[in-house]
Amino acid sequence: MSKFKKKKDGGIPAVNTAALPDIVFMLLFFFMVATVMRQNTLMIDNNLPFADQVEKLDKKDLVMYIYAGKPSSNYKQYGTEAKIQLNDKFADVNEIASFIAAERASKREELIPFLTTALKVDSDANMGLIGDIKQELRKVNALKINYTTKKGSVFGRN
Repeated sequence: MSKFKKKKDGGIPAVNTAALPDIVFMLLFFFMVATVMRQNTLMIDNNLPFADQVEKLDKKDLVMYIYAGKPSSNYKQYGTEAKIQLNDKFADVNEIASFIAAERASKREELIPFLTTALKVDSDANMGLIGDIKQELRKVNALKINYTTKKGSVFGRN
């Protein structure tokens, strides 16, 4: 009997999986960084009006959004009159003050003077509703207002 056994030729060597956890964590980190989180579910029809002189906001994290318009087809049970949407729920005009207070409370104190209220209003919305929203914003001293629009000609709708 021989003391040494001969190695068998043949067989495929096993796949090296030592780098697999590194690759998985690298992909996980990439998708965490690259994914954009949804802000709000839009419950109203929001066909924005056109404007020809448009500026882009620099810091979107300092913007509070108020939506106004008729309820979309999925929310017809709320009627056909223009409604206000704050975050993910319909609201009344008198709830705007508490919404602004909650948004201010969620920000650092030194950022509060830079907060901007953006009105995303449907082009067919009633101006009376917009006037009521602006009155409530004046009451809580939220005077930096931005109207969100589409870029294009007001008359030609290019």
